[in-house]
Amino acid sequence: MILLENATYMDPASGVQGQRDILLKADRVFRITEPGMGRSILEQIEKADTGDEDPGADAGTTVVIDCTGLIAAPGLIDVHVHFRDPGFTYKEDLQTGAKAAAAGGFTTVVLMANVNPAVDCPEVIQDILSRGNQYGIRVLTCANITKGMAGKELVDMKALQEAGAVGFTDDGKPLLSEALVRSAMEKAQETGLPLSFHEEDPAYITENGINDGVAKELGYTGSPRQAEITMVERDVRLALEYETDISIQHISSEEAVELVRRAKKKSPHVFAEVTPHHFTLTQEAVKKHGTLAKMNPPLREERDRLALIKGLQDGTIDMIATDHAPHTAEEKQKPLTQAPSGIIGLETALSLGIRELVNPGYLTMIELLRKMTKAPADLYHLDAGYLQENGPADLVLFSQEETRKVESFQSKSWNSPFLGEELPGVIHYTICKGQVVFGGDR
Repeated sequence: MILLENATYMDPASGVQGQRDILLKADRVFRITEPGMGRSILEQIEKADTGDEDPGADAGTTVVIDCTGLIAAPGLIDVHVHFRDPGFTYKEDLQTGAKAAAAGGFTTVVLMANVNPAVDCPEVIQDILSRGNQYGIRVLTCANITKGMAGKELVDMKALQEAGAVGFTDDGKPLLSEALVRSAMEKAQETGLPLSFHEEDPAYITENGINDGVAKELGYTGSPRQAEITMVERDVRLALEYETDISIQHISSEEAVELVRRAKKKSPHVFAEVTPHHFTLTQEAVKKHGTLAKMNPPLREERDRLALIKGLQDGTIDMIATDHAPHTAEEKQKPLTQAPSGIIGLETALSLGIRELVNPGYLTMIELLRKMTKAPADLYHLDAGYLQENGPADLVLFSQEETRKVESFQSKSWNSPFLGEELPGVIHYTICKGQVVFGGDR
């Protein structure tokens, strides 16, 4: 058992917060009490378990953590990560990805399916899930929407759902055929699982990963906002015709936010996610960080960054998801137009949310946590994202006020523009299934 004493309890699912003692037993939350009551309840349990009149006889089986000054929240959930396994494990693998997630306070991750072999058959899903769940956190995966991510033929969604897929995506590649998207929405209705879309039309792009504004300053062509706008416009239009949950992935432009906002007023099936780097940085970061600020879709203008924050505030954007995308130092050291797009994000996500959203007053802490717990759990139908009695013993314990200098990562790759920065929000413990999977400094 684990007793968390005097924690600042926050449950985004119910909105309840305050000082609490929290008792974990096996893989569930056993009791949440007023501060100071946890020890007496623990003694009663231990006496009943041992049958001994001495309530401390079995005390060695219990870990007591002083959580004074720490927020206790549901374990964070990231529904958009790339662990590169199978096929690209020189960048990341299931073990190092899980370590990075735990270090960032995440107890559940949903893997994208742009690996090799593609996640288009039950055998690949079963392999990923069986290996992934050896590493402490809950590793889930999406399946592809199309066979081989070729954008031509739909997968057998029902079979993939039965194998354990929690959603469908060809993330990394847009679906260019409207007829195919319509068919995917119809088939996904049979599963009740969401479709997540990568919204970049290659017809508008000559050099991806850099917004066309800063690209022109640097002598390139880049990727214009219209590449995202046209595809978001199409997909939210189609979503109004179908009762299929869709998620607009890593939304980046002011116009796309407005398209989602309008669609959500007409349909409960339209969702959107935003990355920490898109609500933190603008295209100017490319001048400072070079390839470490190159990602798809690209960082855009300040007006876009502010529109993303507004979307988080008013509920247009439901979730924060990192799009954790590891690449090697050698890959990122290539020239700007040749280096791959993407940055890692699991180990800095909560800190950036605190610095960019909570500290300036855009969101309260419990609102930020909802974007990183309950909202993604709801879309993917997960028993997670809440901190209540009889619920899963998946928690993060962190200090909002403490700061840390980002000097290293648990991830196998270190491609982050935030390396060397001083960030608020220090994670002391990550607990998953009632076991400490990161931390232990109290």
